[in-house]
This record gives sequence, C-alpha cells and structure tokens, in this order.
Amino acid sequence: MMTVPRQVVHVDSPTEQRNPRTTDIDTMSTQAILAAINTEDRLVPDAVRKVLPELAEAVDHATEAIRTGHRVHYVGAGTSGRLAVLDAAELAPTFNVPPDWFIAHHAGGERALRHAVENAEDDARTGAAELSSSVSPGDFVLGLTASGRTPYVLGALLAAQRRGARTALVSGNPGAVTPPGLDVEITVDTGPEAIAGSTRMKAGTAQKIILTAFSTATMVKLGRTYSNLMVSMRATNAKLRGRTVRILHEATGMDPEVCAEALNEAGGDLKVALVHLLSGVDVEVADEALAASDGHVRKALESVRMRAS
Repeated sequence: MMTVPRQVVHVDSPTEQRNPRTTDIDTMSTQAILAAINTEDRLVPDAVRKVLPELAEAVDHATEAIRTGHRVHYVGAGTSGRLAVLDAAELAPTFNVPPDWFIAHHAGGERALRHAVENAEDDARTGAAELSSSVSPGDFVLGLTASGRTPYVLGALLAAQRRGARTALVSGNPGAVTPPGLDVEITVDTGPEAIAGSTRMKAGTAQKIILTAFSTATMVKLGRTYSNLMVSMRATNAKLRGRTVRILHEATGMDPEVCAEALNEAGGDLKVALVHLLSGVDVEVADEALAASDGHVRKALESVRMRAS
C-alpha cells in the first residue's frame, strides 16, 4: 500500500537558517557551548529595541480595550503559546487583575502546554473558531508566531478582525507575508538560532521580553503601579504579605509598624493604605478617591489634595 505523505511546509525564515557562528557547537566544551549560546542571546535585546514604537502602539490599544471594559487576548502555538499562557497567568498575582482581562489561547489546549499535539498549529479553523466564540468588538488580540505564518494564529486573527477586535502580530520572520487587516505588526529579527530552527531560543526569548514589557507597560498605564512599586499585587503568602508592608514603607518613608497598622485599617488593600498614609485622609475617603480615579494612586492623591485646598 502506498503511503500518503503528510503535508510539508518549508519555512523561509532567519530562524530556520544555519548559524555560521555555531556550526562546531557539537565539538565544543560545555563552557564553550554555553558561551556560544550566551553570545547569541545577547543579540536579542537590541532586536527588541528596534520594534519599541510598534510595541507602544500595541500597548496603547490594549490599554484602551481594558479601560473601555473589553479584554486582551493572546494567541500562539508551541513555545509562543506557552509563553503567552505564562504571561497571562502571572498578571493576577503580580497586579491583582481580574481573570478575564487577559485571555491566552494556545493551539492544542491545556494538554499542549506539556506535550506536542500533532497538527494543532496547522489548524486555522480551530484558531478561528476559538476567537469567534470568545472575542467581542473592542477587544485587542495579540498573536505570536516565530515563523510569521502559523495557521492557527493567522486564522484566529482573521476571525477576531471579523468580530470587530483590533489585532497585532509578533513575528520573528521579516520575510513573512503580512496578514491582511492588522492594526500593528511587530517583527523582531533575531537571526539564525544557535541550533537551526530551535525557535524556543532567541525567537522565544524575544517573545518573552516583548510579552513581559507589553503587559507590564499596560498595567502601568492602567494605574496598577505607583512609581515603580507593585501596589496592586495580591498578597497570597507570607512573603508577599511582608512585601506589601515593605512597599508601603518605601513609598511613604514611614515605620513598618505604622505601615502594617494602616494596612490592617484598609482591610489589606495596599492602595487604600497608601493613599491614606500619603494624604492623611481616613481609609474611607482614600477608598472613595481610588474608586473615582479607576484605581490610580496618583490621580486619587491629586483628587484628595484638590478637595482639601
């Protein structure tokens, strides 16, 4: 019986090319292998820096979406999808965001986080179906693909556009065809990988940097920080409870005992305690000022001071 070959796609991308600097990597000492990989990794931040204007556009779209009651969706497959799931998962404990602000869609679902799911990334219809059923007009969708052509991701973006969402794509392939209808295209050229085609290396590192910067900048714009302090964090263990007191101490300069007492008065709400300590108003007034300012500490402080004057 004749065997029908599975579909084969040849991706023309820098990440698939052989790296002339690592052709002898299998003959190197352990330290030399690590040094070669590290040399390649050091190229990534500069590659990301070149796309900061485009990344800023994506942050502004995401901020507008959440401010107007909508959501941000990540879409990816393989390494890209796993990194997206990780970034979304870390936002709740770090910034105490509602669980539906950032939604990660990973080709192959939860099982694919640990195991490769055959042909999951090649299924454009599944990507389209997932986003068609979960995206609303006004949402923002960020797709991630090292190759710039992953069908699951492109199908999802197209469906999201049809639903009235804004879309952006993070790609590691400058030669890929730009999908139609994108609001933002973020193409990071990290060049050939140390191991040809292993996009969990530099391409994955670039995506991790971009996701962390993207979500953090969005949180800053939404007032989930005060200065560079995580004042919206959720204290779920002893270490984090200690951190909340330290944050209050660093923000106000007051004794830790005073900060701990204020935190108790505020029912554990770090922002309320902070506005209370910095302005001198009672916790009820601080809570009202924060509610009126959508949780922005600086705006709440300005409001309280204006009322006092």
